[in-house]
Amino acid sequence: MAAPRKDDVKALILEATEQLLAHKMLADISLAEIAKASGISKGTLYYHYKTKDDIVFDLTDRYLTEQWNELVSWSANPHKDTSLHRLVKYVAERNIASPPMRMQLYYDAITGNEEIRNRLLRRYDEFQTLISQKIAERTDEVPAEYLAWLVLMASDGLFLQKLMRNERIDIDQFISQSAGYMRFLTKKNND
Repeated sequence: MAAPRKDDVKALILEATEQLLAHKMLADISLAEIAKASGISKGTLYYHYKTKDDIVFDLTDRYLTEQWNELVSWSANPHKDTSLHRLVKYVAERNIASPPMRMQLYYDAITGNEEIRNRLLRRYDEFQTLISQKIAERTDEVPAEYLAWLVLMASDGLFLQKLMRNERIDIDQFISQSAGYMRFLTKKNND
């Protein structure tokens, strides 16, 4: 049997790390544990990644690129209703449905990992710009930049409430009501 290609080994490492992060914080995971979970030697792991941060950087990029591509694809689909209220709902739902990886990114960014914090902030700016563009394509009645940030910040708050299992808020209902409010506002302005 042939040895796995370089990309395949990196994919194994990323998948194993993501699975470990679903149950543990990055600080509690060793590179040896990642190698074992990946089914590779520590030497092979070190060949591809020198530090856990390097792995988290690749996971971050993969995760955020996937979200980006899904938003671009969804918003460009001519067979879907991608009106403003649906766009708001889509972005909020996607942001709260994120895997534990997102919690890990926040934790690392907040607790002093400056590289992760800077990468995350850069990607926030990129997402805000993309969402702002998508909003501006759908309406000029709402300040697109403001609404994009509002949706991102609200969905972050909802994500945290979901993680805390706050039973006092029905997150799905909140998102639906927010989308309905957007529809009401744009319909009212069009009348």
